[in-house]
Amino acid sequence: MTSVLDLAPVIPVVVLDDAADAVPLARALVAGGLPAIEITLRTPAALAAIRAVADGVPGAVVGAGTVLTPETVDVSVAAGARFLVSPGWTDTLLTAMRGSGLPFLPGVSTASEVLGLLERGVTDMKFFPAQAAGGVPYLRSLASPLPRARFCPTGGIDAARAPEYLALPNVGCVGGTWMVPGDAVRERRWDTVEELAREAAALGGLTRGR
Repeated sequence: MTSVLDLAPVIPVVVLDDAADAVPLARALVAGGLPAIEITLRTPAALAAIRAVADGVPGAVVGAGTVLTPETVDVSVAAGARFLVSPGWTDTLLTAMRGSGLPFLPGVSTASEVLGLLERGVTDMKFFPAQAAGGVPYLRSLASPLPRARFCPTGGIDAARAPEYLALPNVGCVGGTWMVPGDAVRERRWDTVEELAREAAALGGLTRGR
C-alpha cells in the first residue's frame, strides 16, 4: 500500500461549498503537479466533490479529510476516496480506517499520541495543528526519540514555512491551503490555482535532511 506521505511533497487541503467546482479545481492542481488532493468533510458538498473528482479526473488521487467517525470512513470509501485523513484518532476510528483498506493518516499533536499509534503499528501520521502544536522545533525534537514516526504537518503552513518542514527527516509531505485561496476558488480562477500548485510542487526538489 502506497503511503500518503509519498504521493506528493504538498497535499492541497480543499474545502468546497459547490461540488461543481471540484473537477476544474482538481484538474488545475493535477496540471500544476499536485495529484494528491484532500477534500475535507466540512461542507455538505464534500462527498459529491470527492465522487466527482474520483470519476472525472483520472490523474488525481482524491482523499477525504476531517474523517471523524467510522460512518464517515464508510461514506468516504463509497464516494471514491483513495486515502483518509483525520485530525486525531481513537481506537474505534483507527480500526475503521484500517479496515477500509485505504492508506490513512491519523492526527497527532503530542508525543504520547505518537507512541500510541506506534504501539498499534501505525508509523505514518498527520501532525495537527502544526504551527499551534509547536511547529518545526517540536517535530525536530521528536525525530531522535521516535525515529519510526513520519508526519504530514498541516495547520498554519504556507509557502514560506513549507520548506523548513520539508527539510526535516521525519516529514514526508505537508498539507496546506495556500494553493487553493478562497477568492480564486470563488472566482473560478483555475489558472491561478494551477500556477500556485506548480510553485508548491517545486518544493519537492528541495534537498531534504534525510
